Amino acid sequence: MEFKFPKDFVWGTATASYQIEGAVKEDGRGESIWDRFSHIPGNVLNGDTGDIACDHYHRFEEDIDLMKSLGMKSYRFSIAWPRIFPNGFGKPNPKGIAFYKKIVALLIERGIKPAITLYHWDLPQKLQDIGGWTNPQVGDYFVEYCKYIFTELGDKVSTWITMNEPWVFTILSYERGEHAPGYKDTKAALTAAHNALVAHGKVVKAFREMSCRGEIGIVLNMGYKYPYNASEEALKAAETAHELENSWFSEPIFKGEYPKAPMAKYKELDLFPDIDVEELKIASEPIDFLGINYYSSAYIAKNNEDPYGICYKDGVQPKTEMGWMIIPEGLTDLLVKLSNDYNHVKIYITENGAAFNDIVSLDGTVKDTNRIDYLQRHFMAMHEAINKGVNLAGYYLWSFMDNFEWAFGYEKRFGIVHVDYATQKRTPKDSAKWYSEVIRNNGF
Repeated sequence: MEFKFPKDFVWGTATASYQIEGAVKEDGRGESIWDRFSHIPGNVLNGDTGDIACDHYHRFEEDIDLMKSLGMKSYRFSIAWPRIFPNGFGKPNPKGIAFYKKIVALLIERGIKPAITLYHWDLPQKLQDIGGWTNPQVGDYFVEYCKYIFTELGDKVSTWITMNEPWVFTILSYERGEHAPGYKDTKAALTAAHNALVAHGKVVKAFREMSCRGEIGIVLNMGYKYPYNASEEALKAAETAHELENSWFSEPIFKGEYPKAPMAKYKELDLFPDIDVEELKIASEPIDFLGINYYSSAYIAKNNEDPYGICYKDGVQPKTEMGWMIIPEGLTDLLVKLSNDYNHVKIYITENGAAFNDIVSLDGTVKDTNRIDYLQRHFMAMHEAINKGVNLAGYYLWSFMDNFEWAFGYEKRFGIVHVDYATQKRTPKDSAKWYSEVIRNNGF
């Protein structure tokens, strides 16, 4: 069977600044929260840091040439805020913006469309020192930083993402402590999430006021929440999980309000912070697209011991090296639901991929057939969503190359290009060659 995609479908790949760049102390870059967090023993597997990472700061030309050889149509990357404003605000660092101007110019020269993420988690440490995202002033500094980037690159770049996965850099980082800055405080997490959403809305408004060309959106990480069984209790628990993890961020963006049930629950547990919910109207500034990062979905059962009444259950599906179940149909179901809930919104898959234990064979190849299978099944799921009327405009594979995988360090490999961290040698895996063919044929 043949799976063909719409004529203008965008095929690309994605990375993030702290995960690949290295050069953390070069050319005036300031310290980020991940520089600080990764150097504290116990925070990152094997004590790994992003100090060198993939050395992309010095090898970006080689990397972009490799993207070109694989036929990438677009490249989603992020700008490191501490490279631009080492303290988070004040006087911009000319060497910082010069680096990203070189990347953009080379991408365009190679026929690859740049898609820029303005915030992918590397907050300047100086801003964390005043409370990070819990301080609304940081949101205003973010707006100023974005306006500067629009001024410098707005005439060259036409796809913009305000921020990547606010659930991760607020809930996972301020409530669960798994990512920088490593706090464990629910009120702080909800405050951070609120301030981030408001800042996102202000950036979109500034983008419009500055008459920037192109489109702007936000990226949310989501998975579909399936009831574990057919019981009414499981169905209700799955709805609760969806509201807590998905709708808490999507409803403010599309409707200017928090979902009522989880907000009531937070208040009942005395976890809801003293914030002005009316401010959320700012967060609902109309966006041009929604970016979705999809890796897996979940099965939810009722759990009376949990304050929210939910628990996560394993299904029978195989898992990736991250321990995430492989559930391609969850992508179809999620896309259809979002399309129905949010007025047929234009969607990009801004991340999707899998970590596997990739080994370089004696002949110098990496035979990652499991990744090819993962991708093929998810592409079929996307195709089905398009057939069901979803306005899906493009796909960015995570990741272009193996890199610093946050709290997992260099242990987990998501790349379609293998990186030997000792030598920095890049080796396209079999999945890179397969994906290249998909792009060339606009299907498979």
